Amino acid sequence: MYKIETHLHTKHTSKCGWLEAETLAEAYQAAGYSAIAVTDHYNRTTFEYLNVDLASGADKMAAFLTGYRKMAAACAGRGIVVYKGAELRFDECENDYLLYDYPDELLADPESIFRMGIAAFAPLARQAGALLIQAHPYRTKCTPAIACYLDGVEVLNLNPRHANHNERAEEYAQQFNLLRTGGSDCHRPGDIAAGGILADTVPQDEHAFAQLIRSGRYRIIGADD
Repeated sequence: MYKIETHLHTKHTSKCGWLEAETLAEAYQAAGYSAIAVTDHYNRTTFEYLNVDLASGADKMAAFLTGYRKMAAACAGRGIVVYKGAELRFDECENDYLLYDYPDELLADPESIFRMGIAAFAPLARQAGALLIQAHPYRTKCTPAIACYLDGVEVLNLNPRHANHNERAEEYAQQFNLLRTGGSDCHRPGDIAAGGILADTVPQDEHAFAQLIRSGRYRIIGADD
């Protein structure tokens, strides 16, 4: 079985991330992981941290994907596959959504994305073939989105600094027959390699990773694994 991290943030893009790519790559290799999805925060705070003016004509995605690209480079010689992801937050509330297998064009205009909210964004993501998973839906200040907007729910978030109420997320996923994922939500040294999924194969790109999630042919890594 192969370990895959589904939820990770880098210092290069996420303001709340403490760890650089080389440190993360070395630690995940030591922990026996075969793949990592980099899900840096895609929100207003991120672009302020990156010093990107959302009203400018700058290439916002080039800045946003800095962490992903540095992770891909750091992992290239370690036998770890790196997937492009994102953790979106819209202006409407403090919910967070993990996005996988998306074309860069989908997120090219952050100002528009932040303003539209989940109801308007979900059909665009679906049309683009992306996978949309609500992260930690019962964390403080978060609420589960209407199920029809989601492909799945993160039912086991192992970030130790939040009350994630994972058991309630599991109940929500089962109630609405949503896909189930788990992840470390890695920001700091103590978060490294806390969770993720175990699969029989290692998807070699973002599309294959999303197909694996859609198939459900994996086991969520628990706190005691």
